[in-house]
Amino acid sequence: MRGFLRDFGAFLRQGNIVNLAVAVLIGTALGAVVTALVTDVIMPPVGLLLGRVNFTNLFVVLREGKPRGPYPTLAKAEAAGAVTLNWGLLLAALVSFLIVALVAFLMVRTMLRLQPPAPPPPTMACPFCLSAIPKGARRCPACTSRLDDETAAPTAS
Repeated sequence: MRGFLRDFGAFLRQGNIVNLAVAVLIGTALGAVVTALVTDVIMPPVGLLLGRVNFTNLFVVLREGKPRGPYPTLAKAEAAGAVTLNWGLLLAALVSFLIVALVAFLMVRTMLRLQPPAPPPPTMACPFCLSAIPKGARRCPACTSRLDDETAAPTAS
């Protein structure tokens, strides 16, 4: 048990765990900001353009409650005990997801552009066809010659 706890403590002290914790905290904060952005900034003008639609009140009644409908708002439908399919909330969640995905894409793209390009792998020339091949290759992909035996003749293809 002591060995397990020691190993677990070493695992927690690794830099990757700290990086993961920071990423989760930033992701949670970003999610809250994006949710507020979608709910309070993006969806109201979209609803206004679509004829004064409040997306939180876009739902389908699957089973009537008591008193029976129609229900002008989702809150009144829930208060009556109606079973609803809340497709307006799903639409808002999808917009939130797309914004988070876009932000994540832009962050990763920026980080990849800031990194220096990886050096090309070391190559050598095939002694038979002079094609550039990876160092340490045992067979040339161009002429299929064996490279571990310098005297081997190229194989017919």
